[in-house]
Formats: sequence, structure tokens, C-alpha cells
Amino acid sequence: MSNVVGLIELVSAKFNVFSTGIWSLATIQSLVNSIDSPGNIFGCWSKLNACLVKEFGLGILSLSAAELGWAIDVGKSDPVEITKAFLSQINESPYRDEIYTLVSDKRALNEAEAARQRAKSGNRKSPLDGVPVSWKDLFDTENIPTQSGTRLLEGRVPSTDCEVVQRATQAGMICLGKTHLSELAFSGLGINPMTRTSPNRYDLATAPGGSSSGAAASVSFDLAPIAIGSDTGGSVRIPAAWNGLVGLKTTHGVVPLDGVVPLCSSFDTVGPLCRSVEDAGLMFEILSGNNVNLGNSPDLNNVKLLVCQTSMLEHCDETQLNAFETAVNELQKAGANIEREEIPELVEMTQLGPIMFPYEAYKQWGEVIENAPDKMFKPVLDRFLGGKHVTAEQDATARARMLELRQSYNQRTRFYDAVIAPTTPNPAPEIKPLMEDFELFWDVNLRSLSNTRIGNMFGLCALTLPTATKGAGFMLMSAPCSEEKLLQMGMALEPVVAV
Repeated sequence: MSNVVGLIELVSAKFNVFSTGIWSLATIQSLVNSIDSPGNIFGCWSKLNACLVKEFGLGILSLSAAELGWAIDVGKSDPVEITKAFLSQINESPYRDEIYTLVSDKRALNEAEAARQRAKSGNRKSPLDGVPVSWKDLFDTENIPTQSGTRLLEGRVPSTDCEVVQRATQAGMICLGKTHLSELAFSGLGINPMTRTSPNRYDLATAPGGSSSGAAASVSFDLAPIAIGSDTGGSVRIPAAWNGLVGLKTTHGVVPLDGVVPLCSSFDTVGPLCRSVEDAGLMFEILSGNNVNLGNSPDLNNVKLLVCQTSMLEHCDETQLNAFETAVNELQKAGANIEREEIPELVEMTQLGPIMFPYEAYKQWGEVIENAPDKMFKPVLDRFLGGKHVTAEQDATARARMLELRQSYNQRTRFYDAVIAPTTPNPAPEIKPLMEDFELFWDVNLRSLSNTRIGNMFGLCALTLPTATKGAGFMLMSAPCSEEKLLQMGMALEPVVAV
């Protein structure tokens, strides 16, 4: 019976409309009985929510990807019904064209019908079979324009899906369309006057975060249950944090980049933006091809976390720092072991970023950009052109030192489950001042990336979780190729840091 009461409390807290006076224990118990493992309150959360769709008329658009998947599995919802609901929401939204570059209605409905038939015959391909997904417009999609947020690639239409889109399709997921981004994914702010700037969930006057700006907006505005973005220096985690989402930065090389428009191919990674850690885990399994067991979340008493005492905190705004410290306090009260110390490798590694990122980005795109510089937004153009003045020798020296610092960092942090920090040191900035002062744009962009790009340069996997403060994320960085452990830990931390 304590499980039943716990479920009532959880639902009341989430939806803020129910109470023990409205819900009968018999009704809740009937829902619990339809769930495999009611003893694990948080483990069966997605299944309970899926039950609520039918039992209490809660809308499809309010559910996570995992919840939708389970609703399909038990026949409480239908892939075609779900897909039509999202397509209708997209096409009726005043932000449709600011979020999506293209909506693939025909493809989505064809894929949904196939998913419906598989569900009816009991042959679903994955837990997310029949669940819609949006794709950042740098993932090649067959016969659908893929232009990476830039006029430089206007008219580029791939003939095949990229590898990760193929994997999602093979798992039965539904392609809703392509989403806007920063030009060639080279800005953490998500402001793109050359195409469209996607809206921020909390304040339309502020930047959405980038470069996966449309990806975050598609989920936060209920125009997709899950989105796929890329992260070269923070491009999944920043927009996720500024829009109250979960974002997973994968280890470089774990998820294939074949058919993904590159920025810096030695740092580029692919990852989901979504409503829950469970969603991130299910999507990572599909994208990587690795089995992920989310059922082994650790006891917080056995979790050991490290706060980098100054490097990732000293430049934080008060709002971001307070949100982070509040989450740390809640974790400590829940039993987590948290220590603080300096990580000197971070300071030196940060100094290498302005060498390596612009060099590789210019090497990739310099010739194309030089032929049509007027097609680019000046602050982004200037960042690319900065790589023109970095020599191959300087880049090679920086990369050699980067590898040494990675070894030193891994040795220093080997006894911790994760290093934690505010995802961004600053909240989403107002757009207007940045458009009036490009030097300010440059400074705010680099500051916004300062914490997240640490994970890319050290070759780590990382996860951002929403906190109780709007637009403030809580970031965990773990050892390379430890995504399963990171996601399991994220499942345990998720309800605590959001308090």
C-alpha cells in the first residue's frame, strides 16, 4: 500500500491537479497492477503516465518518448494517432517555421502506419517503435533538404539517410522533420538571422541556445517528444539547459557520424534532447547500438561526485550558481557524497580551445565560406575566419597537449562517478543587445560554451538535467564510454536536482 500512496504523491506533484481526495486507492491500485514492477516507483513512472492518457484523458503531447512507447505497447495509444497529433500541433503552432525547416508529413504518416501494423501484430522493433522524433538539419535525410543552418548549402538534398537516421528508422521511430540550428553548428547561442532563430521556451526575447536550437524548441513547445542534435562544444547541453530539458552528450566515436554534416569532426558527437533521462537512455541505445540497462540506478549513498571548486564556478551568474548549489545541497541531503577540489587541467585545456576548434572548422569550411562570405552572419563568419590564422603546427602542438591533459584528468578524477557543474555559467541572454553589438555576441557566446566544451576537449560523456530554476541546468561529466553508468546515475539524480 505504501507504493500506492507514493504513486499518488508523485502524480499529484507532477500534474498539480490531482490529490488523494480525488484519486481512490482502488483506482491507483488498478493502474499499479498493470505495471510490471510497481515496487520501483520511479522505474514504472513512464508506464503509469501512459495509463493516465487513457484513464484520465491526459494529452498525448504531454508524454515523454518512453511513455508514448509504453502506451503503444499496451494498446492505450496508436502510432498513427500520436503522429497525427504532433503533426497537427506543429502545423497549428505560430512557431512552426522558427522551429522546423521542413515537416515531413508524408514520410511520418507512412512510417506511423507501418508502426501501427507492427504494434497490432506484436512485432514492435524497439521500446520507441512508433514514437516521433525531430532531427537537427545537419543529419542527411533521403530526398529532404539538409542545409546545416546556412545559405551556403542551399539546395543540398541527400539521396540517402545518414547512419543514425537509418538506425532510428530501423527501430521504428517516426521522422517528423528537420529543425533549425546555428550556422554550420558553430555557435552556442542559437541565434541565426540568416535562416530562422528558434524561440526559447521561457522567454521569447532570449536566445534559445545552440547550436541545436530548433531541436530543443521542438520538444519544449510540444512539437516533438524527443529530438536529435549534435554537440561539438555544448550544442546539445546548452539549449537543453536553457529550455528545461535533459540533454546527453555522447563520447566521440560511440555514435556514428556518417552522413552528418561536420563542423569539427574530431569533436562532433550526436545526442538526444528530451524530457527524461529514461528517454535519453532509450534513444542512446538506438543511436549507438549498445545495450543500456536503466534499471540499475545506484543508491545515492554510493554515488561520489566532484565539484571543480573554481574553474567552472567562479565565472557563474548568481542565478546559475544558486541553482547549482541548491541541487548540490539536495543531493547531499539525499545521501550523495560530494567533494570539492581544484582541477588544474581544466584551466590549461580551456586555453587550447581557441586554437583547435577554429582551426578545424576553417579547414573544413574555409574554402566554401571564402567564396560567399556575404551569405553568413558576421559573428559566426568571424569565428570561422579566426581559424585561418592558426597554423597546422600550432594545432598539432595543442592536440598533443590535449591528449596529455586528458590522461592527467582521468587519473585525477578516477575515484569519482562524475564531475558536476552548472551546465552554463549564464542564463539565456537577451537577443536584442547581441544583435546590436557583435563584440558582445562573441563574448557571450564563448562564455556560454565555457563549461560544456570542457567535456568535448577531455573526450568525456556528459548529461545535463533541469533544476528547479528555469533555464539553469545541472551537468554531470563522466569518463569516456561510460554512458550506461552516467544514465543510470542520472536516473537517480533526476528527481532530486529538480526539487
